[in-house]
Amino acid sequence: MSEREAKGELKAKARGRAVGRPSRNDGAGAGPDLRDGILDHAELVFAEAGFAGANLREIAARAGVNQGLIRYYFGSKADLFDECFRRRGGVLAGHRHVNLDRLLEMSDAPSVEDIVYAYLKPQWDMKYSSPNGAAFVAMQARLHAEPEEHALRLRREVYDASVKRYIATLALVLPQIPKDIISVRMAFLVGAYLFMLNDLGRIGDLTEGHLTSFGKDEMLDQLVRFLSAGLRAPL
Repeated sequence: MSEREAKGELKAKARGRAVGRPSRNDGAGAGPDLRDGILDHAELVFAEAGFAGANLREIAARAGVNQGLIRYYFGSKADLFDECFRRRGGVLAGHRHVNLDRLLEMSDAPSVEDIVYAYLKPQWDMKYSSPNGAAFVAMQARLHAEPEEHALRLRREVYDASVKRYIATLALVLPQIPKDIISVRMAFLVGAYLFMLNDLGRIGDLTEGHLTSFGKDEMLDQLVRFLSAGLRAPL
């Protein structure tokens, strides 16, 4: 080992990392910006190819980084997927909490329509905010179609706290409907809005071509009306 290599090894050890491993701050922008950039590109690849079809080589190439750097920051492909989901899913859940807080500040008994709108609006805003927002919506739809325990656990971790607050609020404004039934109907709500948000509905077919699509605001309005009626439907 040359004197230069020996000094480099000693410096690396002093910083508490192995030789050849990047520190969290090595390289241009090798901090939060780099991590977010990798997550942005990973989000797009996962949305296009699904978890099974995505690979770290493609993600690294799009992000313009070494594949080993992705493994260093995020670990396995599954860990990277989870981090993508937690990042934007956490933002989505946070907006839902804020919307409900504002609603309850204005009224102790908001309408069912207002509650449903407060729940759905952040997802609509995210889809139309950017290509990455739309990619996350596609990622989320894929995850909701997965019955594996890992997918269920991830969804519980990210969404359960906000969803359960909405269920509790609906139970207060719909005292005639048992809370368990409201919970089941909330599951119906999630399935319906994810299906329509991902443009999977056959509107053109079912209207014989008279109506091929809704604008985003009209689609949201129609869903709020339909889902609210379902939530308050008599037993």
